[in-house]
Amino acid sequence: MTRTPIARFTLFAALALGLAPAGATTAAEPGPSESGPAVERYGVDLEYFAYPWPVETMPVEVGDREAQLAFMDLAPDRPNGRSVVLLHGKNFCGATWEDTARALLGAGYRVLIPDQIGFCKSSKPREAQYTFAMLASFTRKLMERQGIAQAAIVGHSTGGMLAMHFAHAYPDATRQLVLINPLGLTDRMAEGVPYVPLSQLIAQERAKDYEAIRRYQLETYYHGHWKPRYDRWVRMLAGQYASGDAVAHAQAKTSEMILTQPIAQHIEGIAMPVTLMIGMRDTTTFGKGQAPQEVQRRLDAIPALAQSAAPRFPAATLVTFDDLGHSPQVEAPEVFEPRLLQALARAEKRAATGT
Repeated sequence: MTRTPIARFTLFAALALGLAPAGATTAAEPGPSESGPAVERYGVDLEYFAYPWPVETMPVEVGDREAQLAFMDLAPDRPNGRSVVLLHGKNFCGATWEDTARALLGAGYRVLIPDQIGFCKSSKPREAQYTFAMLASFTRKLMERQGIAQAAIVGHSTGGMLAMHFAHAYPDATRQLVLINPLGLTDRMAEGVPYVPLSQLIAQERAKDYEAIRRYQLETYYHGHWKPRYDRWVRMLAGQYASGDAVAHAQAKTSEMILTQPIAQHIEGIAMPVTLMIGMRDTTTFGKGQAPQEVQRRLDAIPALAQSAAPRFPAATLVTFDDLGHSPQVEAPEVFEPRLLQALARAEKRAATGT
């Protein structure tokens, strides 16, 4: 049975309150590993994970199949006439933007938050060939469907790499670009990171469980400092992985996409105002784990890459957070959000004056 957006939201709200509807599978069950805590299975499309606002869907064609792109479209109480599109990273979802979206709404921005195909509440067609061009085209189609001609495109991590692809493909739809600890600032294959067969990437994704996800985020994203509220996002991912093999396949294909579809060669052509917002304690070094040791030694993490890439953009501003890691918007929203609003206002002025 296909649920309407309202019905889906009612289900999510009920689950958030612990009021599972009849027939819903919500009991905590072991994830793919018996180590660590029991993992609640939230569904391959996060059917049983509550989002903060109603979720809608848009049909898209992936090959000869129809898929559903999930999204939230949020209207402020006092509109300022401008829109922001928030693009999530590989280990994140639209719901992860909750704090950021509330700050933007409070400042008068309309906020559009898609879950990309292959992620979160959107479809994960097994036969799909994932490309940044496809994801960017679906994002543009969603904007058009919702009546948004131009927006500030804000992307985090893999979403930052997608944001650069989007800006390159659709410059007229991109008012400004905000890149939060983005991937894509360098071409990893050109640096010597070897291609890994998709079958091997799928096996790596299948091995992920709560403990593995938490350990990676603790070490890479949060520089060894864990806060209980981060656990919600670990459980979200672990619960999705535990729900079906389609998740591992989609995640593996997006890892392949990140390595094989660089955007760094187009940085000089991204002419609109760009703000790089970088947590300087981030140790994310995409491709390092699959590279030989002699290549690993010369691979830079995101903070160093951002400092090198910033001068290559025609109109870029570098904003740094010395004590934060890969996800400053999650780690310290009270620090991140005022600086994001300042960055948007500064770039808006720059875009309006053409200076």
